[in-house]
Amino acid sequence: MSYRPEFEAALRLLARASDAMVALGFERPVLVGGGAVELYSQSAINTGDFDLVTERQAELEDILQALGFVRPSGPGVATRGWIHPGLALGFEIVSSTLLDGLADRDRVLLIDVDDDGVAAILSVEDMIADRMGQFASGTAPEMREQASRLLTLHSDCDRAYLDRRIREETGSDYGLDAL
Repeated sequence: MSYRPEFEAALRLLARASDAMVALGFERPVLVGGGAVELYSQSAINTGDFDLVTERQAELEDILQALGFVRPSGPGVATRGWIHPGLALGFEIVSSTLLDGLADRDRVLLIDVDDDGVAAILSVEDMIADRMGQFASGTAPEMREQASRLLTLHSDCDRAYLDRRIREETGSDYGLDAL
């Protein structure tokens, strides 16, 4: 891997947590959001946290605690996630379904993280579409640039699927041609 050290360390912990979920008979949590963008951009775009999707939040939180994560508390702390004392990144469970059920779970990328296990990452097409959806909402104008950069880095992606997903995420206001 050729990522920044903090990201690699977080990815290794995610793979360990993911394998622990599978050992319990559950699906792997899926990395979405900025963490997936950082993975697909090889740390050209950095994140401050790992957003995860899992139907088994309580079980994943137990595993995160066993791996040394703590939930921050006290005055001025507004995080809903978990922090590992040795990392500069937090982990947060953001949903129980991938992009409100619109993402194709069969497209989730599984990556082998050396001896630490396997991590599941939302497909690059779904990440680009998600970024375009955030852009189209008017609340995150910078997300169009992220989507464009990801498409440039992954020009071999499934463009038909990507166009459909962008249209779904933007209420048909945008398609692939907007990038």
